[in-house]
Amino acid sequence: VKLWVTLNEPWVVVDGGYLQGVLAPGQRNVFAAPYASHHLLRAHAAAVKAYRAEGRHQIGLVVNLEPKYPATETLADFAATMRADAYWNRQYLDPVFLGTYPPELAEIFGAAWPSFPAADLDMIRQPLDFLGINYYSRQVVQHDPGDWPLKASRVRQPRQTHTGLDWEVYPQGLTDILEWVTRRYGPLPLYITENGAAFYDPPHVEGTAADPLRQHYLRDHLRAALEARRKGVDLRGYFAWSLLDNFEWAYGYSQRFGLVHVNYATQQRTIKTSGQFYAEMIRSHGATLESKTKD
Repeated sequence: VKLWVTLNEPWVVVDGGYLQGVLAPGQRNVFAAPYASHHLLRAHAAAVKAYRAEGRHQIGLVVNLEPKYPATETLADFAATMRADAYWNRQYLDPVFLGTYPPELAEIFGAAWPSFPAADLDMIRQPLDFLGINYYSRQVVQHDPGDWPLKASRVRQPRQTHTGLDWEVYPQGLTDILEWVTRRYGPLPLYITENGAAFYDPPHVEGTAADPLRQHYLRDHLRAALEARRKGVDLRGYFAWSLLDNFEWAYGYSQRFGLVHVNYATQQRTIKTSGQFYAEMIRSHGATLESKTKD
């Protein structure tokens, strides 16, 4: 194995486990969350240093990113968007690449935001060989005094397609986030380490599981990834989430992401039409993405 990652989605671990209380350890503790994030980054840096000391292959970090767009042109919505961006996107990347935390975090956490030692930030800023990005959706943001702790909430876009998890389908966001990472942190090798959608899979017909919404989602996001490459992003690879329908954390088996359908009662596997599309896309080296006749 030539590519290793230290952590996958540290934001999910901390937000779900220490602020929202929906993942282990099930806390809603604004004082604990910053320390959990910081010590995850310290652990990441220690792993990178140990790995490099042994002269091994490439090592990186995987983060889930979601571009934020203001709901209106008001200063309040713009400030809310910056807070959401700092909390979701910059909280982990700024320390790793810039050696500092976004200033908005002190505003978000208030008295609960600690003063971390400069030596810790120096340690966290370890050079990476690549960055992995998990992308699923975007968020349109409004100022919301009732939202804790960001005072910023999502504005659902009713005219857009949404997945089974109510995530907006927005391929342009993938291009935007890849370009943003390159602009902010410099040209570095990027991988799309997760990208996919949970949709209801209708009953099988003659041994085939048809899932046109997922197929279209993959097609459009792969095109968005290619567009980012055309614009100069050093994108090295793409991984669909996921090969099989899986146990989706707090949602259990209710949400299906797989390219292959799993009958949980019998364990029978059936390749979905999205899986067939993905296989043909690989065989053709992406030629099917250029064909408008397959839309």
